[in-house]
Amino acid sequence: MPSRPSLTDTAVRGLAVPTEGQVDTYDQQYPGLSVRVSHKGRRTWNYSFRIQCKQVRLKLGNYPSMSVKQAHQMWREKNALLEAGKNPAGDDAGDATDFESVFREWLRRDQADNRSLKAVRGSIELHVLPHWKGKGISEVSKKDCISVLDRIVDAGYVTMANRVHGSLKRMFRWCVERDVLLVSPMASVKKPGDENERERFLTDDELKKVWSAAAKLGEPYGPLFRLLILTGSRRDEIGKLRWSEIKDGAIHLSGDRTKTGTPHIIPLSSAAENILASMPCIDGSDFVFTRTGAVPVSGWSATKRDLDDYAAIADWHIHDLRRTCATGLQKLGTPLQVTEAILGHTAGSRGGIVGVYQRHNYTAEKRDALEAWGAHVMALAEGGVRGKVLTQVTKI
Repeated sequence: MPSRPSLTDTAVRGLAVPTEGQVDTYDQQYPGLSVRVSHKGRRTWNYSFRIQCKQVRLKLGNYPSMSVKQAHQMWREKNALLEAGKNPAGDDAGDATDFESVFREWLRRDQADNRSLKAVRGSIELHVLPHWKGKGISEVSKKDCISVLDRIVDAGYVTMANRVHGSLKRMFRWCVERDVLLVSPMASVKKPGDENERERFLTDDELKKVWSAAAKLGEPYGPLFRLLILTGSRRDEIGKLRWSEIKDGAIHLSGDRTKTGTPHIIPLSSAAENILASMPCIDGSDFVFTRTGAVPVSGWSATKRDLDDYAAIADWHIHDLRRTCATGLQKLGTPLQVTEAILGHTAGSRGGIVGVYQRHNYTAEKRDALEAWGAHVMALAEGGVRGKVLTQVTKI
C-alpha cells in the first residue's frame, strides 16, 4: 500500500484520481488513518483497526467537509477508544451493522424511488429476515445466501427466488460501494432458476363466467374487475383510479401512476363508461373504487378467491386479464402498435429508436379498438356472438 508522511490538505488535494476502482493512501504518523480516492474523484477518510480478530474499516467522513486537522482529531478519539478496549465504531457497530438495520438503511437510501419498494421490502421480510435475524451484515456468507434462495425454490416459488436474488445482489453491491463490506457474498451466486413466461389467457367461455361472477362480488370489486377486463389495464392503475383522472371520455394517468413512468391515456368504451356512471361517489373522496373514501380498495387476494369460487375457474391470475384483452384485440384485427399503446408498453414495437422518433399516441385508434373489444365482451355477457372485426382502424 502506498504511504506518505503525515498528510496535509495540499497533499490530499493533490492525490491522483485512479482511472478505475479506488486507491488508499495512509497517513504514516496516524496508524490506520487513510484517505481513499475513487475513480470519480471522491476523497473519503477511513480508520482501519482490528477488534475481536476482525479487521474493520470505519468511515470517518468526506474530504474536504472533514479537513486533515479534523481527521487527525477524529483518529485520536477513535484510537483512544481502541486502546481502552472499546470498539471505536461505538454505536455505529451495534444495531447499524446487523443485516436488518443495514437492509432498512438500504431501502431508505437506495430504494426510496423504486416503484417496487413495497414488493422488495415484503419479499426480504418474509423470506430472508426470519433466517438472518440478529446476524451481522459481515457474517452473511455465500452459503447463507444460497440456503435462503434454495428454501424459496424448494417451496415452489422460483420467480420469487429470482426476485429475492436480485434484491440481495443489489443490496450487497450497495454495501460494497459504501465500504460497509469489502466483498459481496452474492457476487458469484447464480440466479436460482428460469422463469417460464405465462401464456394463460381466458377463453371466451371463461371470460363470460368471470364477467358474470363479478356481479356476485358487489361494489366496489365487481365493477372494478369488469373495468379491468374492458381496459386491459394493470391492477393498481384501475384499483387506485381517481375521479380527477377521468376526463374527455378517457382515463388520464400521470407518470407516477404507471409502471413505465410515462403518462398513459386509456380511452373508455361505452361499456366502460356505463360501469363508471353506475359507481357512487363518496363525498369528499377522489377514489373511484373505495370502501371508506380515505383509501382505495385492498384485500385483492381474498376477493380473487371469492371470484374463483363464483366463476368455478382455476389457475388464472388477475394479470391474465391484460393478456386476455390483448389476445382479444388481436382476434378483432387490432394492429400490434395499437394493442401495445393500449397496454401502455414502451418496449416491443414501441421500443428502441422507434420509440424515440415515433411519437404518435394512437389515441383515436385505441378508442376504436377498445370500443370493439367492449362490444365483444358485452355480446359474450349477453349470450350473443362475438364482436365484429375492426375494419376501419387507421392504417399504421
